[in-house]
Amino acid sequence: MSIFFHEQLYRTNAVMAKLKDYPVTICGAGALGANIAENLARSGFDKLTVIDCDACGGLRLRIEERNLSTQPYYRSDVGAFKAKILANNLYRAIGTKVDAKTKELTPANANQLLKDSQLIVDVFDNSVARQAVKDYAEQLSIPCLHAGLSADYAEVIWNDVYRVPSEVNDDVCDYPLARNLVMLTVAVACEAIVSFIATAEQRNFTITLKDLTIQSLFL
Repeated sequence: MSIFFHEQLYRTNAVMAKLKDYPVTICGAGALGANIAENLARSGFDKLTVIDCDACGGLRLRIEERNLSTQPYYRSDVGAFKAKILANNLYRAIGTKVDAKTKELTPANANQLLKDSQLIVDVFDNSVARQAVKDYAEQLSIPCLHAGLSADYAEVIWNDVYRVPSEVNDDVCDYPLARNLVMLTVAVACEAIVSFIATAEQRNFTITLKDLTIQSLFL
């Protein structure tokens, strides 16, 4: 019996075949990126690349104790590179081989790091890297989904209507973050990805935690 038996019954064989062979690059291995990568892998995606960007003085590239409540890592992982541990964990769990790149993505190397992407998921937490991803995807007409969080609110937005946020919060390492908002956003982002691959429709969403509202965003 396949690992993805239940997913296959829901999605159909045709959709599962598409997911398996569809290359997706996830930019970021923090709360959103790591959970999105795990969710996609456990949904049948077999060609995943994860790029983790050096941000916040280099701290976020490695696992910290405070990451353990919102990111799929273990206490024994503290101090290790997020992308590498994520790849190891997913291989051990379900046999999916994730291409982990522990490099800072910049406008200068975006072409090198993203060149094999058929779909890009941007969950970086700094505006320079987000802008580099947006520009690259726009120039090469590659589908790109951006997801971001702020306190009680989250957005899941495709590239053609996405606006890179201000740099004002780029260096803020301590911020409020609820696990439930993370997981809601991950679920919405992953469903938007699957829906796009299955139907070619790009659906944008906003999420608010306090009223448990997920709304389609028509722009």
